[in-house]
Amino acid sequence: MHDVLRKLGLESINAGGFCGEWIGGGEKLDSVSPIDGKALASVKQVTPQEYDRIVDRAYAAFLKWRRVPAPVRGETVRQLGDALRKHKADLGALVTLENGKIRAEGEGEVQEMIDICDFAVGLSRQLYGLTMHSERPGHRMYEQWHPLGVVGVISAFNFPVAVWSWNGALAAVCGDATLWKPSSQTPLTAIACTKIAERVCRATGADPAIFSLIIGPGKTVGEKLLHDPRVPLISATGSCKMGYRVGEVVGKRLGRSILELGGNNAIIVTPEADLTMAMRAILFGAVGTAGQRCTSTRRIIVHESIRNQLVEKLIAAYRQVNIGNPLDPGTLMGPLINSAAVETMMSAIKRNKDEGGEILYGGQRLDGDKYPGGCYVTPCIAAARNEYKIVQDETFAPILYIITYKTLDEAIALHNGVPQGLSSAIFTRNLLEAERFLSCAGSDCGIANVNIGTSGAEIGGAFGGEKETGGGRESGSDSWKAYMRRQTNTINYTTELPLAQGIKFGD
Repeated sequence: MHDVLRKLGLESINAGGFCGEWIGGGEKLDSVSPIDGKALASVKQVTPQEYDRIVDRAYAAFLKWRRVPAPVRGETVRQLGDALRKHKADLGALVTLENGKIRAEGEGEVQEMIDICDFAVGLSRQLYGLTMHSERPGHRMYEQWHPLGVVGVISAFNFPVAVWSWNGALAAVCGDATLWKPSSQTPLTAIACTKIAERVCRATGADPAIFSLIIGPGKTVGEKLLHDPRVPLISATGSCKMGYRVGEVVGKRLGRSILELGGNNAIIVTPEADLTMAMRAILFGAVGTAGQRCTSTRRIIVHESIRNQLVEKLIAAYRQVNIGNPLDPGTLMGPLINSAAVETMMSAIKRNKDEGGEILYGGQRLDGDKYPGGCYVTPCIAAARNEYKIVQDETFAPILYIITYKTLDEAIALHNGVPQGLSSAIFTRNLLEAERFLSCAGSDCGIANVNIGTSGAEIGGAFGGEKETGGGRESGSDSWKAYMRRQTNTINYTTELPLAQGIKFGD
């Protein structure tokens, strides 16, 4: 552990603010590993006064950075990707230590960062606008995209580094500065990433303050960030409750927000499905990251004719899940993030029983020498009905609800019958069923898949959802447009001054 921290430039006590220099004069925050409940290191949080200093510095960096040609900005991001490649193993290990996900997933998250850097480098030469035909003779009309400003990024504990890169890499090539407020559960990974970005910026001649950092309480620096008119865009990942607050505050000042909030993701399994393939996708979707992904599979909507067969396969697979220290190569599921998350899971299991549901497998706390720290559980499979209040809510834990259906119309109605709308999937070898699920009358989610699970989105596609998931989009496709301001331009290259719509105004 200490070797990993040292290689990433972390000390026993670290400053929690960065704006070209490291500062932090606030209260000490201990980063506690969910693996064993022991402190990894501490962070001196940012005070409200230091927050203002950091934002001023980030804005000054933006004013310079926006004038740098986009392909040159892309070179800094390219070198950031190369630096992440060099630190992939150590940074992935730190994700595991601080977050609790298994090593393969920790390194996979760093690979997402590398991939988005590669994507952004190409994007730096493709920030295209359009040319439109003017209705007025002798006029040319077109649009262009300009840098927006300082982008506030609020990330959650479950993807402590990837979410920053989705925003930061795109914002950087778009000419913006980034102000990152990470989860207080995972501050060390944020400091490690910022230190890597700092070294890259100094090597390329970019102002390191384009990647600024604030670690501090939500009620102080977090609220200042939401209210700050110097930050025109807030990209926030977290719970629906948090998203309502972000949307309310940022919207009130007419700022922009990208909201990536809760998911209550379902997989429809039809009689035409390959059950072995479906079972494997469900297992990873429900158990991967201990059920703490926003794209984790929460509900299985299975045809009544194959329900028992699928449940038997799932229970057999769940029994083979090795739970324990995520640093061990054979572990498939590590701990929940903290003891409060365990209590939330136990409460959800009880609520399901109280509403009439049944536990089919798992759902126990695990303790003893093999499970130190109190954050380990067995993943749970539960019979439920879609209308149960607990099923309508997202529990950020490995609970999988089994719901049956008779017709595909009913299955789609059940699927869409929750407030959230992030990721979805159907398993079928029937082309008609697949196309129906992907049609406008099918899944109402931002992500809809056929014969793959709900979890594990690629960076090339725009990531995000609908309804209470927030409606925002990050990562691939044309998500870059959210980080820029659009400008429509008209040039008159004649000596006449015709008005649009044929309006005549005097002689």
